[in-house]
Amino acid sequence: MLSERGAFAQRFEAFHPRAAQQQMAAAVERTLDAKTVLVAESGTGTGKTFAYLVPAVLSGHRLIVSTGTRHLQDQLFLRDLPTVRRILAAPLRFERLKGRTNYVCLHRLERADGFAFRERRSALDLSRIRDWARRTGSGDVSELGEIADDAEIWPRVTSTADNCLGAK
Repeated sequence: MLSERGAFAQRFEAFHPRAAQQQMAAAVERTLDAKTVLVAESGTGTGKTFAYLVPAVLSGHRLIVSTGTRHLQDQLFLRDLPTVRRILAAPLRFERLKGRTNYVCLHRLERADGFAFRERRSALDLSRIRDWARRTGSGDVSELGEIADDAEIWPRVTSTADNCLGAK
């Protein structure tokens, strides 16, 4: 699939076969077949994503992919997984799961007025979040790209395991 005459080379214009990618894909395939564990590391530009996704999809196994960043998660969800599904013509279903800090907490949003902000911009950000919260269908904070990921406001309007009301 990942060779110079494989499905990706034939159907994906941006694809370039790489020996390290093919070796990693073979190792992932062997690992899935043997139901063992593989720890693989490779440099930028290796094509790691396709190297693990292609054999995993072809195996038919359920797969959980955990990423270190929202950016990589978005890349997988919005670009790489749809590309793999299209090229392999696989009946692939996938979902994106994010931790609670990636969603606005309506309870904390209601109580955010009482906070003293260090940055003046935070009051404007709070106003934008309130307006958006009335319209959003998901509550996913990544929809608000105009507010920085590290903005002072986010810990005030999202929840963690420590401050979540849980069943309440």
